[in-house]
Amino acid sequence: MSNEETRKESPANFAELKKSINRKSNWRERLDAVEELGQWKTRETKELLHHSMTGDPVYRVQIAAYEKLKGLGEQVSKPEYKNEDPIKGTKKILIRIKKSLPKDHSYEQFKEKVKKMRLDLYDTYEGDKGDNFDQWLEETWASLSIGRN
Repeated sequence: MSNEETRKESPANFAELKKSINRKSNWRERLDAVEELGQWKTRETKELLHHSMTGDPVYRVQIAAYEKLKGLGEQVSKPEYKNEDPIKGTKKILIRIKKSLPKDHSYEQFKEKVKKMRLDLYDTYEGDKGDNFDQWLEETWASLSIGRN
């Protein structure tokens, strides 16, 4: 949608889009909200897009918000990819989850427990790692030392 086609009033579902853009356990929903908000040139929608561009833990959501803001004529700088954990303390969280499972558990059991216990973490890393998520999680699982005898 070009700037000429961008709507200047707030969307009817603005309250729902605001909830969606802040839903930390669903990066796809946040991305969809960014896409829709980018069609509306209001102060409120631009504020939400700025928030996503600077604060979303998933880089692809940040980039989508950046692109939408540029499309709305905003002077913004492209977010830099930070090669760090999007969620602080991830290793400790994963060790705790691994310790809660039987000693001879499988990777699949670990993966399911992570998803069940920490959907926010699972979702954020799935969005961050993309196609490499399973490989990253399995390698991380294999490397976690839990000190059992």
